Formats: sequence, C-alpha cells, structure tokens
Amino acid sequence: MKFTTTLVSAVLALSVSAFPVQKRGVDPNLVPQFGVTAGIKDPAGSASCVGVNNILIPCTCPPDRNSFITSLSGDVAAGHNVNNPGVPSPFPTDGSTASQIVRLQTSITALQNLFGPGVGCPASATTFLAQISALQKGGAAPAPAPPAPAPAPPAPAPAPPAGGVDPNLVPQFDVSPGVKDPAGSASCVGINNILIPCSCPPDRNAFIAQVSANVAAGHDIHNPGVAAPFPTDNSKNSQIARLQTAISSLQNLNGPGVGCPASSTTFSAQLKALTG
Repeated sequence: MKFTTTLVSAVLALSVSAFPVQKRGVDPNLVPQFGVTAGIKDPAGSASCVGVNNILIPCTCPPDRNSFITSLSGDVAAGHNVNNPGVPSPFPTDGSTASQIVRLQTSITALQNLFGPGVGCPASATTFLAQISALQKGGAAPAPAPPAPAPAPPAPAPAPPAGGVDPNLVPQFDVSPGVKDPAGSASCVGINNILIPCSCPPDRNAFIAQVSANVAAGHDIHNPGVAAPFPTDNSKNSQIARLQTAISSLQNLNGPGVGCPASSTTFSAQLKALTG
C-alpha cells in the first residue's frame, strides 16, 4: 500500500499541543476498529491466521479490543509508547482528517509494541493502513471486507530428519530490516509497503537457530501446539511445508504469537507461487 506522504508529514510536523489531546486514557469511540476478526485459520493449512488481503498473521492478532484500548490509554497518558518510550503517543480528540490520521498512527504503534519494543501485532491484522489511505484521499475509512479464500491445503509432507536444518533450505526473507516508513511513523516498511516493526525480519542466523530448535523438538518451542515439519526433498509439498514452518517460527519467535509478521518477509508470496 502506497502512502501519500505530504499530508502525513504535515501532520507529524505539528506539535502535539496543536491538537486537543485526551491526557488520561482515550475515548473508546475514537479508537479505530480493527476491521479484522482474530482466529480465521489459513485454509492452506499453516499454523497462521488470515489478516487483510490474505496476509498471514499470528492467530492471537488482532488482540482483544478492550485490552488494546487499555494499553493505548496507558500510552496516551504517558505521552509515549510505554513499551517503546522513544515513540510518542499523541491522540487528538477532534474530528479533523489530520487528527483521525494521528489517532490511527498512534494505534498502529501501540499495536506493534503491545508486548515490548517491536513485539506485538502487525498492522496487517487490522485495516488501519487502509483507513489512513482513505483519509489521505479525502474519503471516509472503508468498511472491513472479509478475506478472500486461500488455496486448498497441500498434501502432507514427509517428516524431516531429527536435529537441525540445512541453512540452504531455509527460505530467504527478501526484506531488509530497518527501512523506515517515509511517512514518518515509528514503523518500518515490509512487503507491499506494509508497516512492520523495525526489528523485523530478525537476524537470519538467529532465525535459523530457532527453526533448527523447533524442528529438533518436532514442534514450535514457544507454541507447542504448532508442529514444525521440515522435509528436505525438493518436492512442491516439501517446499510448502518448509515455508509454513518458517512462518510459524517467525511469528512465534519470542513467545506464543509474539514475533515478526509474515509481511516482514516474502514467505507468503513464495507460498502463493507454489500453491498457484
């Protein structure tokens, strides 16, 4: 999703004091709706769930709305993101387009830093980016649309060997970490200009070590209900299984549902190319 940066840059250039900001907590009616339902399983059979535009997201995302509003209120009361203090948390309360955009941007950073610096849910677990785009174009925020059907699940792949994994079989991220959002938010840019935590994707060697540990255990160490197959042949089904394990390892890197979004890699695009 491409942004028209002029309006956002102008908004961010204004001091927070230019807006009427709610100092203690936030009005729940001003918190944008997620527009995505948590727990919609990936029909392709991965351990992930489906967000906007069929982007794979952790099944714990988006979070419970009341919990999110509580966390957002804490950020706004502090004047910055509690879990990432370098990120300001303005929340103007008027109905201007500029203020609506600021509220959405603060909601995105609150979401992405929900459990710690860069540890939360991806923006693709909501329609926040689409709402910003609509406001920049002079319209109202769009109503959420249900996700399109995903490809049918592949046949079961052969079991992987015990132990670690061959690094050459671990799919490439194809996304560089730390590419800042040109619109000036505290996030970075993943595939298709989707905003992601700037800590994503992770260090490749550290990621391979985590995948290896998951495969050796036969399941995701941080989310034991998720299997971790890693077949080593070059069949299409085996490539799909490796990508699915890579995605679940990425999304559960630091705990159950706490990691990096699939949109910080091209894993979903690689899966789509294989499943056709």
